[in-house]
Amino acid sequence: MKHVAIVLLLAAAASARAESIGSVDTAFKLIGPDHKIVVDAYDDPKVGGVACYVSRAKTGGIKGAIGLAEDKSEASIACRQVGPVTINQPLPRQEEVFSERISLVFKRLRIVRMVDVQRNTLVYLTYSDRLIDGSPQNSVTAVPVPRETAIPVRK
Repeated sequence: MKHVAIVLLLAAAASARAESIGSVDTAFKLIGPDHKIVVDAYDDPKVGGVACYVSRAKTGGIKGAIGLAEDKSEASIACRQVGPVTINQPLPRQEEVFSERISLVFKRLRIVRMVDVQRNTLVYLTYSDRLIDGSPQNSVTAVPVPRETAIPVRK
């Protein structure tokens, strides 16, 4: 029984991870990797058939190579229906669906899903925050769900 629980936990953790799609260099660094813009894909763990693509800056150089660099607080998001939309459980009206560290300790990139019940639409917001001071930089996208698939909302 313990082994099944561990396998399920690992599968859930793996499904919430980013999948690297590609990157482009933005500035040459003589030592260490170049500064880049990276594009990652995230599958919504509670909504089948929806994927989010996030582009963000990634700092290179020596600090970037050893994981000490702090990435910029700028990101862009585009979420799309990539298959039949399936929702197996009621969703909260607002929920963080992904979070990734973008500095050694204090900064995180976050993606929040919101449900627009009136329009039967899933709204995704990306932003970054810090322990002390977050950033107003953000990006939003929406995925309209076909009317025949009502979005169940947790009360």
